[in-house]
Amino acid sequence: MTLIAIPAMKDNYIWVLSNLQRESIIIDPGIARPVLDYLTKNNITPKTILLTHHHNDHVGGVYDILEQYPNIPVYGPLETLNKGCTSPVLANDKIIALDIIFQVLYVPGHTLGHLAYYAVPYLFCGDALFSAGCGRILEGTPQQMYSSLQIIARLPNNTLICCAHEYTESNLRFARFVLSKNKSIQEYQRKVRTLRFQNQPTLPSSLKLEKDINPFLRCHDNDLELNISCSNRPDSAWKIFALLREMKDLF
Repeated sequence: MTLIAIPAMKDNYIWVLSNLQRESIIIDPGIARPVLDYLTKNNITPKTILLTHHHNDHVGGVYDILEQYPNIPVYGPLETLNKGCTSPVLANDKIIALDIIFQVLYVPGHTLGHLAYYAVPYLFCGDALFSAGCGRILEGTPQQMYSSLQIIARLPNNTLICCAHEYTESNLRFARFVLSKNKSIQEYQRKVRTLRFQNQPTLPSSLKLEKDINPFLRCHDNDLELNISCSNRPDSAWKIFALLREMKDLF
């Protein structure tokens, strides 16, 4: 399989996973033109579209793609039914595309219906988890978002985190702020600066790396807890997460 991150709009990535037969799965096409150009240039035929949630920068290109390829199924949460989804899916459903079995994960928080799609080793997680960060809580609750990230954290360490935005460099600045003693963050920050200077993507990341450098997956970290909560120490990990997310929103 070949995995490509197509840059789109300001900082989005549209993922395209293709097999040797030049058939592909498209994930979260927020705009159609760069996807159609890539497919045409490489003589690739799309067979499936996967949608993680209803925001326009993830679904805005669906109808234009369907104009060119009208018979391909579009899987997504119920919240995408008016955004081009033809085959709604729910938590724990299975999707077979290009002979790959994807497990549907329900990861609410950013939106109430947010889904992720997992097939070894790929996780297409939209705006749930980012490298060194996580999505804003726009519709759900901090407790929901924390639980969603725990679902992701239980996947194998070699899972490739294929999220939808190039936020890594800015996320690492916050991670460095709340985990100033973390050597892995410091080292990765240097690597990411070089990649971005060369206009290279920082994604996909790996779950193993994220467990080291992502503060939202480190709510058990004593240094993190001390840095963000001072004397009012929360009595549960999701409350630490809530404080951390609030700090990031204001950072």
